[in-house]
Amino acid sequence: MPAPAAPVHAGNPPAVGSAAPEVPAADVPAAPPTAETPTAASPGEWSSVPPAAAAEAPAPESPTARVPGAEVPTAEPPAARASDTGPAAADPLGGRAPASEPPAGGTSETSETTVLSAGSWRPPVEVPPGAAHTGAPSPAAPSLAASASTASSPVEASRTEVLSGAAVPTAAASPWAQDGPRGFVEGETTTLSGGTAGFAGPPPGQAPPPVVERVVDPPAAALGNASFLGVGYLQLGRSRLAVLTGLVTVVLLVVLAAFVRSVWLEVVVVLWWLALIAHGWRLAGGRARTPGPDARRQRLGALAAALPVLLVIGFLRLDAAVIEGDAEDALAAGDCGQAVTAVDRLWFGHRVVDAPLTGRGDDTVRTCRRLDSAAASLTKGLEGDTISIKNGFDDLTAVLAEKPDYGNVVNRVLDDFLGKLPTPDACDTRDITAWLRERGTKGNALDRAAEVAPRVAPPAILACADGLMTSRQFEQARARYQELVDVYPDHELAPKAKEGVQKATWEIELANVRQLLNTPSQDRPRYCDAPAQYSAAPAYGAQRPNRAWVAGKNEHTRRLPGDWLVDDVANATVVVCVGSVAHGSVKETCDYVPVDGSGGSTPVAFHRIAMPVRVYELKTGKLVSDTTVEINGASCPERLSYRTGDEYVAAADSDVHAAFSPFINP
Repeated sequence: MPAPAAPVHAGNPPAVGSAAPEVPAADVPAAPPTAETPTAASPGEWSSVPPAAAAEAPAPESPTARVPGAEVPTAEPPAARASDTGPAAADPLGGRAPASEPPAGGTSETSETTVLSAGSWRPPVEVPPGAAHTGAPSPAAPSLAASASTASSPVEASRTEVLSGAAVPTAAASPWAQDGPRGFVEGETTTLSGGTAGFAGPPPGQAPPPVVERVVDPPAAALGNASFLGVGYLQLGRSRLAVLTGLVTVVLLVVLAAFVRSVWLEVVVVLWWLALIAHGWRLAGGRARTPGPDARRQRLGALAAALPVLLVIGFLRLDAAVIEGDAEDALAAGDCGQAVTAVDRLWFGHRVVDAPLTGRGDDTVRTCRRLDSAAASLTKGLEGDTISIKNGFDDLTAVLAEKPDYGNVVNRVLDDFLGKLPTPDACDTRDITAWLRERGTKGNALDRAAEVAPRVAPPAILACADGLMTSRQFEQARARYQELVDVYPDHELAPKAKEGVQKATWEIELANVRQLLNTPSQDRPRYCDAPAQYSAAPAYGAQRPNRAWVAGKNEHTRRLPGDWLVDDVANATVVVCVGSVAHGSVKETCDYVPVDGSGGSTPVAFHRIAMPVRVYELKTGKLVSDTTVEINGASCPERLSYRTGDEYVAAADSDVHAAFSPFINP
C-alpha cells in the first residue's frame, strides 16, 4: 500500500520553482510503533525506543507536545496515537514513520515533509537531503520524531531545528524571517518561542483566515477616475490619494476658471484628467489583470459616478458654444448690446468646463463697453464738442486695430453718429463737419465719415453764418461765409456765401467806423485823426447832396439843411469833422459912440466865423478836404452892445449853407 502524501492546505500550491513534496512509494510493513529521538551525544543519528518505553512515558495533560522552543498541538493525545494499529504508526506531524528503522539517509535526509504554521502559512517546501536552511547559523540539526517522548527531549534555542526537511529558525536566528514558502497542517500548530508577540497562528482546530486581496477591475478604476472625483482611487482603497488628487483638480479648475482662462491651461487640465485615468488603470493591474467576478458591478458603479460628470461637462460646453454663437451672430449684425445680453447667460459652470470660451465672452463684454464709451463720446460731440468727437474716433480706431472682427459694430456706431447730422444747431454741425474734413483719411473704415462733409457741411455753414450775422457777430459770420467759398467753391450755395462775405465785411467796417466816431466823444472823435472806410457807403460825388455825418457839431452846423445830414453814419457819404469856432477874416470895421454921448467913438471889427473842417469820404476813408470854413454874415449893425474886443458877423442860414455847400454839393 503506498504511503500517504504529506498534507498540503487546500488552495495553497507549492512555491514557484520548488519541487512538489515527495513521499516514498514503497509499502511499509506493519511493526510496533517506535519513537526515534536524536541524542545529544550523537547528533544526526537515530535511536530506536521500544513501544513499551513510549507507553511508559508519562502522557501530557493536554494534546500538545512541548519541545523547548516549539509547541506542536496534535489532534489527539499521544497515548491514543501510539496505540494506533495498522501497517504503520501515524506520525503526529502528519507523516508516516517506519515501525522499527529510522528513515533512510539519516536525520537530515528524510523524504517526509513536516508542515508548520507560524502565524501565516505557505505551501510546503521539500528540502533536498543534506541541504541546510538558507542563512542557518549552524549545521543541520537532527530531526524530531513525532512521539510523546519528544516532550522531554532538550532542544537548544540557538540551533536550527529541521522538521522533516523544513528549517525552522529559533529565536536567536529571528524565527519570523520568512524567506521561503511554508505549509500548514489543519488542526496542528507549532509555536516557536522567542517570536514576535502577536504573530501567532490560528486557534487549534481552525484554519487560518484567508488573506483578502482587494481586486478592482482596471477599466472600472480608470472609469472611476474619469469622474474627476477620485472614485477609482476609492475603489482601490487609496482614499488619501483620492483626496490629494481631488485637491489638485480643484486648484487647477479654480485657477482655470478665475485667473488663467487660456487654452494651454485647459490642455493641462485635460492631460491631468488623462493621467488620472491612466494611473487608476495602472494601480488596478492594467492588462495583466483578468476581469474578476465583480468586474461588471465595479464598472457599473464607476460608470454611475463618471457618466453624470461627463454628461454635465458635455452639456455645459455645448450650451456655452450655443451662447457664443448667439453672441457672434449679434456682433455680425453690429448689435453689441445683444451680444452682451447673450454673454450674460454664461455662469460659473461654463467657466469651469470651458474657461477659454468664457474668457472670449468677457473680452466681448469689455470690447462692447469700449464701443459704448466711444458712442457716448460721439453723442456728446453732436453738441459741437470736437474733443469728444476725437476721443470717440480714437476709441473706434483702436478697436478696429485690435479687434478687426468688430468692424460691423464699429460701422454701426459710426452710422448712428453720422445719421444724426445735421444737428439742430447749424454751427455745431459746421464744427463737426470741419473736424471730419480735417481728420482726413487713416486707411480704415472710419474714412467714410469724411464723405458726409460735402453733403452736410455747406448748408450748415451758410445757416451758421446767417445766424451769426443776426446776432451781430460779424467777424465769425464773415469767417463762415469765407469758409464756404474757399472749401466748397463749386457748391450751389457758394454765391450766397460770397454775398455773405461782403455783407459781413460791411458790417465789420461800419462797426469800426461807429466805434471811431464815438470814441472818446462825438465832438472830438478818433475817426477824425484815424479815419476808416465803410465800403458799403456811396462814393463821394456820386450823388448830390453828399450826405454827411458831422463830428464836432456846433450851433452853426446844426443850421445845415436836414437832407445834408444823417443821424446814422451808415447812411452818410462823407464824414465832416468840424473844429472849434474862431475869428475869421475881418469883414468890416465900424466906429461906435456911446449912446449917452459921454465919450468918443470906438472902432469895432467884425470877423467872419471861422471853423477848421476835414471832410472824409466814408467809402474809402480818404480825406476829401482839409480846410477852414469862414461863414460870412452881416456886420456893423446900427446899435451894438459892446464891451471890449472884436465881434463876429451875424451869419444867416444861407451864409452857413454857403460855407458848407462846397463839401456837400461839390
